[in-house]
Amino acid sequence: MTRFTPLMFGPASRQVFGVFHAADEDRAENTAVLLCPPFGQEGLRTHRFFKVLAERLSRAGIATLRFDFYGSGDSPGDESEGELDGWRRDLCSAHEELRRHAPGASIVWIGARLGATLAVLAARGGRCDPVRLVLWEPVIDGRRYARLLREQHVAAIDTTFCIPDLAWRRGLVQEPDALPEEALGTALSPALRAQLAALVPESLPLTALHDTLVLAEPDDERTAQWAADQQSRHMPVRLAYFKHQLDWASDPYPNSAMVPADALNRLQGALHE
Repeated sequence: MTRFTPLMFGPASRQVFGVFHAADEDRAENTAVLLCPPFGQEGLRTHRFFKVLAERLSRAGIATLRFDFYGSGDSPGDESEGELDGWRRDLCSAHEELRRHAPGASIVWIGARLGATLAVLAARGGRCDPVRLVLWEPVIDGRRYARLLREQHVAAIDTTFCIPDLAWRRGLVQEPDALPEEALGTALSPALRAQLAALVPESLPLTALHDTLVLAEPDDERTAQWAADQQSRHMPVRLAYFKHQLDWASDPYPNSAMVPADALNRLQGALHE
């Protein structure tokens, strides 16, 4: 049976919630995994996925910690306080907590979407020491990401309201590059909107302190170019294309599995490549 322990950790002024999944003692490896979740609806959509992944890793002998960033999920704080710098510190607090529970283990960070972006930012600071980053479709263009959130928000309103609010769609057409204050039920703080506006591939240089595996969709040319740029700087990074059935931000549809087996297998395999 999988053993897990709910936790509160971090500075007294900024506690966050996490769940530690202990490694199966009969299969224990010298590797531990920190799961860095996406933002907003993408985080809600993948909550069950990362729970199942943590349980699978635990049974395979890999201690795992999953957590909610401050102001999200089950962590204290308000959405209005959410921003990248604070979340980067939360990630390092989670790393230190995992280190306490799995002393001596080599820690791998698996981040998805904005969680992957935060992994890049946190690892670059030098305060934390992951041996590998696994970046699953990282957000490398903040304005493009914000536009996608707006488009998904408008599409959700169109399909869920009996009489759609056309003001949302008009606003999207008239100001396509405006950063949203809300996206699919999650507020974006002024600080977060400003940070997304400034987020460009050039602001996310990788370091040589750890190996990095980037998982991207086959048609994602921007991420492929970013990875190639890092390789040209002689960073230890590898790009792998991965097509999956997980729709990051939608409610479950027949062709969008909540916990696709291919994605579980791909991320678990990434630990040993």
